[in-house]
Amino acid sequence: QVQLVESGGGLVQAGGSLRLSCAASNSLFSAEYMAWYRQAPGKQRELVASITSTGSTNYADSMEGRFTISGDNAKNTVHLQMNSLKPEDTAVYYCNALGRLYSSGMYSPPRDYWGQGTLVTVSS
Repeated sequence: QVQLVESGGGLVQAGGSLRLSCAASNSLFSAEYMAWYRQAPGKQRELVASITSTGSTNYADSMEGRFTISGDNAKNTVHLQMNSLKPEDTAVYYCNALGRLYSSGMYSPPRDYWGQGTLVTVSS
């Protein structure tokens, strides 16, 4: 089994910064893609940023330039550096990973995993 463990959420004033981290609990997991999503109260979950195992990144338009996603393939970790935070960035941020689990000499088909979410609150 694989669990995604998130950390780094909290309360910050507008204009401040936070760094979120996510780590896969199983060392036999090989992530092909990791991402951060967020869900604000009353809104749908939306993609914030993603990174592939080859290092290609993608950002939602409203986050590009303020947020930076980075990852460590060997440790199956992903980070989200958030700068110039705005009150509208307030949301629960979720880590997402698509990858394969190595077991009994072979890799499983790729599967989607989600973290439990970490709350980011930006005060005005």
